[in-house]
Amino acid sequence: MATTTTKETTPPPVTRAVNLRVREDVRDLIDRAARVNGKTRSDFMIEAARQAAENALLDQTFVRVDTETYAQFLSVLDRAPSGEGYERLMRAPKPWKG
Repeated sequence: MATTTTKETTPPPVTRAVNLRVREDVRDLIDRAARVNGKTRSDFMIEAARQAAENALLDQTFVRVDTETYAQFLSVLDRAPSGEGYERLMRAPKPWKG
């Protein structure tokens, strides 16, 4: 008895055009960054815009905790940094200081 397999396909995602007006110097900067990342201008801009959108939404995350947990959270934030990891970080060379 022969068996046949059917391959379920999903339709390609619908895309929509987004037109932007941008200064020439900004476009040149975007093009340069896209090239060093091996991407087209469109792919680079879409990825950058998507990351920015996700970050903007993630920054809006609301976490609800009880009063005691919130007080503990604030006390941790108010403590001066310390420990081996902090000391190592402070001794590390600063890339912006050449």
